[in-house]
Amino acid sequence: MEEVEAVATSVWDQIASIFTMEIYNGKSFADLLTLEAMLSLLGNTIAAILILCAGFIISGVLSRRITRLGRIHASLDDTLFIFFGNIARYTILAFTALFVLNTFGVRTTSVVAVIGAAGLAIGLALQGTLSNVAAGVMLILFRPLKNGDFVQVNDVVGTVKEITLNYTEIADVGNVKVVVPNSEVWGNTIKNYSGYKTRRAEWEFGVGYGANLADAERVIRDTIMSDPRSHKDPEPFIQVNNLNSSSVDFLVRVWCDASVYFQYQADMKRKVKEALDKAGVDIPFPTRTLVIQKDEVDAKSTVKPMAVQ
Repeated sequence: MEEVEAVATSVWDQIASIFTMEIYNGKSFADLLTLEAMLSLLGNTIAAILILCAGFIISGVLSRRITRLGRIHASLDDTLFIFFGNIARYTILAFTALFVLNTFGVRTTSVVAVIGAAGLAIGLALQGTLSNVAAGVMLILFRPLKNGDFVQVNDVVGTVKEITLNYTEIADVGNVKVVVPNSEVWGNTIKNYSGYKTRRAEWEFGVGYGANLADAERVIRDTIMSDPRSHKDPEPFIQVNNLNSSSVDFLVRVWCDASVYFQYQADMKRKVKEALDKAGVDIPFPTRTLVIQKDEVDAKSTVKPMAVQ
C-alpha cells in the first residue's frame, strides 16, 4: 500500500511540475489556463489577425498603385514600376510579420538574427542564382534595355519580350524564344538598336570609270532624298570614297528613324540600282585583264603534237 502511495505521489509531483513549468512569456501552463490568460491570448490572436489583414490589404493596394503609375504614363517603364511595387509589397509584409510576432511577446530581434544567419547560408548555397537576381535588379534600375527593344546580347539578336529578376526573354529574328540569364546580359556588351530614335544608314554604290560622276551623284542623291523616310537634317553625305579596280565607289550616309532602318536600307539599294540603270549610268561587273607575252605565244605555236599510236 505504501508503494502505491509513493508511486501516486511521484506521478502527481511530475504533473504538478508540468503545470508550474514556464512555457510562454514567463508564464506556466497553470497560469495560461486562467480566465485572464485565456482572454489575453484571445485578444492577442484577434489583434494578430487584424494586423495580418491590414498588412495584406495595404501591401496589395500600394503595390497596385505603384505598378499603375508605369502603365498610365507612356514615358515610364512598366518593368521598373512592377519591380518597385513588389519591393513595397514584400517590405510591408515583412514588417507585418514582425508586428504579429511582437503581439504574442516573441522577441523579434532574435528572429531577425536567425533570419539573417539563414539568409547568409542560403546566399552561399545559391551564388549563381543570386548573381542573376542582382544583375536583374541592375537591369531594371539602370534600364540599358527594356521590353520591345531590338538588341544584340552576345550572339543573340532579337526583340526583348520580358525582363525578370532571373532571366531576360528575347524573341530572335526567327521568332524563336531565347532565355538569357541576367548575369550574362549585364556582364556582357549590349547593343540596343532601339536605344535612340534615329540611325544612320550607310551604302556603297560603284559606277564605271567612264561614267559622269556628277550625274551619278545627282541620281543617287535625288533617289534617296525623294524617299520620305530620309532625313534632310543632318545633311546627307554622298562622296566618292574609293577608286576600285573596276569601279568608282560612292559612300552614302543618310539618317532615318530607327524603327524603319532595316527596311529603308534594303529598299534604297534596289531603288538606286534601278535609277542608275534608267539614267544610263554604267554599273560595272568585276573584270580582269589578261596580258600574254608574244614570246610565250610563239613558243606554244612551235610545239608539234605527238602522234598517238
